[in-house]
Amino acid sequence: MGEAPDAETDEELEALLCFLRDARGFDFTGYKRSSLGRRIRKRMTDVDIEAYADYRDLLETDADEFGALFNTILINVTSIFRDPEAWTFLQREVVPELLAGLGPEEEIRVWSAGCSSGEEAYSLAIMFAEALGIEECLSRVKIYGTDVDEEALREARSALYSAKALEALPGELREKYFEQNGAQFGFRPDLRRRVIFGRHDVTRDAPISRLDLLVCRNTLMYFNVEAQAQIVDRFHFALRERGFLFLGKAEMLLNDAERFEVVSMRQRVFRRRPGESGPRFQPAPLKIRAGGSMEQRSVARHRQLRDLMLDALPLPAIAVDVDGAVVLINSHARVQFGLTTNDCGRLFQDLEISYRPVELRSLIEQVTHERRTLRVNRVERRVGEEIQYYDIVIQPLSGADGLPAATIITFTDVTVTTQLRAEIKRVREDLETAYEELQSTNEELETTNEELQSTNEELETTNEELQSGNEELETMNEEMSIRTEELDEARAFLEGVMSSVAAGVVVLDADMKVRSWNRGAVELWGLRADEVLGEAFFALDFGLPTDDLRPIIQKCLESGKRTEQVGVSAVSRIGRPIVCNVVCSPFDGHKGGVVFLMEEARESLEQPEG
Repeated sequence: MGEAPDAETDEELEALLCFLRDARGFDFTGYKRSSLGRRIRKRMTDVDIEAYADYRDLLETDADEFGALFNTILINVTSIFRDPEAWTFLQREVVPELLAGLGPEEEIRVWSAGCSSGEEAYSLAIMFAEALGIEECLSRVKIYGTDVDEEALREARSALYSAKALEALPGELREKYFEQNGAQFGFRPDLRRRVIFGRHDVTRDAPISRLDLLVCRNTLMYFNVEAQAQIVDRFHFALRERGFLFLGKAEMLLNDAERFEVVSMRQRVFRRRPGESGPRFQPAPLKIRAGGSMEQRSVARHRQLRDLMLDALPLPAIAVDVDGAVVLINSHARVQFGLTTNDCGRLFQDLEISYRPVELRSLIEQVTHERRTLRVNRVERRVGEEIQYYDIVIQPLSGADGLPAATIITFTDVTVTTQLRAEIKRVREDLETAYEELQSTNEELETTNEELQSTNEELETTNEELQSGNEELETMNEEMSIRTEELDEARAFLEGVMSSVAAGVVVLDADMKVRSWNRGAVELWGLRADEVLGEAFFALDFGLPTDDLRPIIQKCLESGKRTEQVGVSAVSRIGRPIVCNVVCSPFDGHKGGVVFLMEEARESLEQPEG
């Protein structure tokens, strides 16, 4: 019962992902749910929404929110020659071997998958230009940069970067490959034309083919295991034999030793092994042309050749037409299943082979309807005391018009193979106890390895997010520094103004505590600013009778206007009786405080001392 809310939340998240896929074509269903859910939650927190369903309602009504969500999910953290050690290995070890395996004028094809804002693609262009020279690079190298983030691709196509983004690039390379354009630097135009950017989803779109080098760094780690396997299949198909695959430091090909060999596990560089390339493509069925020499042959000759070819097949084979009649039985089928040439023309369903050892009639209907080949493995057939095993293939045949014409059934005797497997199974049972212990230990190690790999990928993802947040904090810190300097300058200016005023200026807050005490007040009353700041004004002991000022303050606060000048008898800092002219003004900038302007009256100044 306690897990129901979590299950409901998972269902709501999946519904939201399906909505994003159907509404905008972004398929995030292959992404890891932990990091994906965290980023979507971050965006929901930014817009003050708690439920996935409510957030979907916002997406349906606010088209701009899609862009903000995608920018949150697709963290684009990259730079020129990011991880210099890995790029140095690629330049010194991989590129020379790659070039040695190609002809002097043969095209070099490179793909940067998940290129973000383009720094990685331009790093590849610089690397090959340094290895080949500018002129040869312009004539031979073609680099494809792809990503699902259109905003990042627009930035990549502009080829403009700030000085901060190029800090890791040595000065001589920056001067050679970038031209200053105002406050930014633009990538060299002639090399820029050799880099082609486009939107591409590695989980859905067809891969770029015949590649010599495929770079996909810190992209696979965002996908779950199933999606990673599909992407690696596409990458394997995309690479030429002996082509190189360059992954991020948190990504490895642990289960693809048959297809990829390790060049450097530390730098995550792999090479495609020679052999079958990924998915096999079925060629279109050949259509036999009507007319010509084939029509000139006699029907008898055609049937004779067909029978000879079927009889020559090393496997038992039976052909059935669309009406269910047997049209051909080769010699191996006749011997193996006790059939004769007289059985040709009979309905297949009347023959024992149609339902024993396996029901073939329904399978024939299925392949005819679906127009695809079916295979049934290790079918058991008893002949007296002997047991035989067959692999049966049921394949539809189409005529020149593309319509179903017949079905051919072939039988492969796998009795010996099956018996050997049974014998191996019996031998394995003798070693079962020891094997189970080793297997258990191995599974624990594999589980630990998977957990470590997952943790490593999560840490890398977190590092990406922290780096993105750190850059935002640095930007905010720079803005705060500018604001602080402005405030310091304004404070110094105000303090200068207050100090230059000859009269005494005292600022009280709403609680009648001293907030400001200028130099004029110090010279008039002899109290320093550090002695009175924060103290209650009416509790201060100096030459001015502060209780006489209460009515003036009350009047100022009630009217909200400046009071008229009032003369108050007081004693100066040197103990001389004086008349102090006091003016009280409301201090609107401090929630109800007041400002006193105090100045010794001229009459008291003209009185002789003593």
